[in-house]
Amino acid sequence: MLIPERFNGPPGTGNGGWCSGVFAGAAGARVGGPAFQVTLRVPPPLATPMDLRDGSVHAGETLVAEVSEAAVAGEGVPPVPLATAIEASKAYPGFTGHPFPTCFVCGPERPARDGLAIFPGVLEDGRTAAPWTVPGDVSMESMWAALDCPGGWAAIARGQAYVLGRITAAVHALPEPGDECVVTGAAVEIAGRKATVDSTVYGPAGDRLATARATWIAVIK
Repeated sequence: MLIPERFNGPPGTGNGGWCSGVFAGAAGARVGGPAFQVTLRVPPPLATPMDLRDGSVHAGETLVAEVSEAAVAGEGVPPVPLATAIEASKAYPGFTGHPFPTCFVCGPERPARDGLAIFPGVLEDGRTAAPWTVPGDVSMESMWAALDCPGGWAAIARGQAYVLGRITAAVHALPEPGDECVVTGAAVEIAGRKATVDSTVYGPAGDRLATARATWIAVIK
């Protein structure tokens, strides 16, 4: 396994959702299959060979992540209409203050069409919602990435930077390239440095395509 530099999260390291999808795929995750859990032990390195050994991802002798099949991937977050997601996205907090503005998933400073351009705004009830125009190269890894940041922003929007620590996800189906999907996120619990969040991707017809529960860790400056 090797994560190309394009798929970054924080500068110089891999996007947690994308990398977790790659690691889960190496361990047997598939579209329509069971949920998998990935625990990141260090920020995933970019452009660095990694291998899976007995459920653990290593870069040389460094333990990068642990991967296992899971029973469920959270309860999911209720959908909103596409128009609601579009309106919420206009007030995306990351447009005015983003801890990692070149993130592959939600970075507003990415070159046009180089990232997923998912910009989750905050709804009145605290959930996040964003429209997502599905890229032509959509894959299981794309779906894990799409599930990542919209959940995280349910915590980040409160004014604290977080990074992904663990994610459990299930991808039920892939959307078609060009589909206009909606991604929703919600904080389940925020306690100390940990935020537990859920996220869900919905297709144009309102069908649930993928869901996740994740643990994010506050960044200490």
